[in-house]
Amino acid sequence: MLKKTLMLVLTAAFIVSIAGCNTVEGVGEDIQAAGEGIQDAAD
Repeated sequence: MLKKTLMLVLTAAFIVSIAGCNTVEGVGEDIQAAGEGIQDAAD
């Protein structure tokens, strides 16, 4: 159940991030922001 929920959340986040950027540069910025968020959560 948890695995299914996690996959759904990750898929939704991916779709939103793709819809929110129009260029390759935008994708890079979105990925960087997501990485920083994960890093902050780990700290």
